[in-house]
Amino acid sequence: MTMSFLNHLLTAWHQAVAALPFAWTDYEFMRTALLGIIIVSPLFALVGTMVINNRMAFFSDVLGHSALAGVAIGVLAGLAEPLWAMVGFAALMALSFNLMKLWTGTSSDTLLGVLFSATVSFGIVVLSRNGGFNRFTSYLIGDVLAVTPAHILVLALFFLVVVGFWLLFGNRLVLVSLNPVLAQSRGISSFIMETFFSLLLAMLVTLSIRMVGIIIISALLVLPAAGARNLTHTMCSYSVLAVGISLFSGIAGLIASYYLGTASGATIVLVASGIYVGTAVAGFLRSKRG
Repeated sequence: MTMSFLNHLLTAWHQAVAALPFAWTDYEFMRTALLGIIIVSPLFALVGTMVINNRMAFFSDVLGHSALAGVAIGVLAGLAEPLWAMVGFAALMALSFNLMKLWTGTSSDTLLGVLFSATVSFGIVVLSRNGGFNRFTSYLIGDVLAVTPAHILVLALFFLVVVGFWLLFGNRLVLVSLNPVLAQSRGISSFIMETFFSLLLAMLVTLSIRMVGIIIISALLVLPAAGARNLTHTMCSYSVLAVGISLFSGIAGLIASYYLGTASGATIVLVASGIYVGTAVAGFLRSKRG
């Protein structure tokens, strides 16, 4: 019954978008890709605000590249679709990073450098056996136009997970990012909150790899949030503006890629980069006037 309801929703979506007076709406893959962008863009924005606050841009990049190791494990296990191997490995990476940082006291950038080198090397070694690496280059570049209704369903369910997490733990996570000592004095464990957020980030990165690619996924997490931070000073306006920038970049980049015949993920990043530059200039000019 649930699948039937979702199929009705997808049918209604396709009918509504197909009625728009644009050439690209004639194609089902574009309509499906647009829905995927609308679902995943707010996720990138919300999670990206915490990535910026916690200085975790390199961490998100390491998670993205560790997807190669997840794909390799899926191949070794004989899985036709390595998505869940990627998700499981990324979650293990996030948990291992937080535990190693707690137990060893090693700096974050050193641990990330070690994990980055080991996981990427493992993935390349396994996937390149007998010259077979070319089969997996789609994970590097991504293809938002290849998103399927099943992928849309997974992203929609994960969207609900992220919204629930934000409603329950958003304030605690912000407090931990701004003042860990104060958070600890209020009974909030920085380790637990950071671990939960790391697992959430790991899932978002791996679930989105096929859409945007390993190479640029970190940019989609960082750019909208960084652009919003140039213009806002409160957490609420910061989050709202980041979502707006992310949605605009995603939709504009997708449509532009159709007319330009370019890779959708990279085009989206270029739009987001342009917005970031604009907000940086606007923020600078405003500070000079102040």
